[in-house]
Amino acid sequence: MNSANILVIEDNEDLSFTISKVLQKEGYRIFAAKSGEEGLPTLRKELVDLILLDLKLPKMNGLEVLSRAKEIDSDLAVIMMTASTDVKPAIEAMKMGALDYLMKPFELEELKLVVKKALEMHQLKNEVARLKREHTRSYPNDTIYGESERIQEIRKLIQIVAETPRTSVLIQGESGTGKELVSNAVHFASSRSNKSYIKINCSAIPDNLLESELFGHEKGAFTDAKMMKKGLFEMANTGTIFLDEISSMKLSLQPKILRVLETQTFRRIGGIADIKIDIRVIAATNTNLGELVKNKEFRDDLFYRLKVMEIDLPPLRERKEDILLLAKLFLQEFNKEFNKRVQKLHAKTEDLLQNYNWPGNVRELKNVIERSVILTQGEIVQPEHLPLELREGSKLAVPERTSLGKMSLEEMEKLHITEVLNSVGGNKSQAAKILNISRSTLREKLKTYSIA
Repeated sequence: MNSANILVIEDNEDLSFTISKVLQKEGYRIFAAKSGEEGLPTLRKELVDLILLDLKLPKMNGLEVLSRAKEIDSDLAVIMMTASTDVKPAIEAMKMGALDYLMKPFELEELKLVVKKALEMHQLKNEVARLKREHTRSYPNDTIYGESERIQEIRKLIQIVAETPRTSVLIQGESGTGKELVSNAVHFASSRSNKSYIKINCSAIPDNLLESELFGHEKGAFTDAKMMKKGLFEMANTGTIFLDEISSMKLSLQPKILRVLETQTFRRIGGIADIKIDIRVIAATNTNLGELVKNKEFRDDLFYRLKVMEIDLPPLRERKEDILLLAKLFLQEFNKEFNKRVQKLHAKTEDLLQNYNWPGNVRELKNVIERSVILTQGEIVQPEHLPLELREGSKLAVPERTSLGKMSLEEMEKLHITEVLNSVGGNKSQAAKILNISRSTLREKLKTYSIA
């Protein structure tokens, strides 16, 4: 069955009825309007894929309706319909962005064929645009590797939630534990796997731009809004959207995310009509959202709505039985990438890998193996091929707190800064935020205390 939404704008009620019935039997969802004034509001409210538009309409003619429709949605597919033998207006419509035209009276089989081809062209155009947005980058591997009990439980959770169509997912874990990998796994194991999958890092976009990125805006909504722009929620329709680092989202924007989760509707900035969508939202954070809720830094209603299904990823130091398994997988991966033939890890290398604290988690392990493969000239990764901090013990390693009373204030401050850095995988911006100091102040303290 087809799932496209088609708007028929035709003032002849009998013809409009016939077109609608024929296309409904083909599986399309049909909206009908007798005029441009009646049809254009539908474009603002519904996600229309194609318009069948009569050239001769009362009050506002077809060319004017086409122009206004393209202002609302520049990507819209349009087929003109005309009873006139003068094809000049139809050709003018195609110059304005219409894909094709039908001469009245037309055969119903011709109608079905032209509609099918127009939708295929529209879908191809959208797919090309999607690939451009992703810079033709393929998705990362969606396999969750590991034999530890907690990883096996996570794999089961992924399969369970993947079978639900809209259940939101909250993934929590330290930086580098594989939150994006889990999101990939949920999407590609679900019935939405062949639909759009859009990712956005909420902390990477300034607060004043994030709302427009997510929800889009209407033409003229603000000074620089020269034309209508679709947001990522709209682009992700029928698929999945991954909101990474959602903890950084400002409080004023959070109710709008909650509304999408609860009603599957939203409005573009400057818009007056609700737009319906069908998506799954997956959110991730390396910050404890429960603590942020207690501190009034994150909305409790959004927190509880997000965590319908919660997946907590353990740090690598708590799944040590997976370290060598992952290291050997990365070894194979980088052998292929660099055309090397490194066969194995030296026994002492394995010991160093297993005894390291891994503040950067799986991401850090992958980087270490990549570096080691590059440096290894023979077939075995020797201890000297590992970074200095692994050979000498972690420079971010935290000492036991058995004698805090004997520490100086400076020693305690160094310990606290080290622990915070450890908890965020060495991310200085996040550490500064947690410590409630500026990044430059943190940089000075790192130099003072010789913290790498």
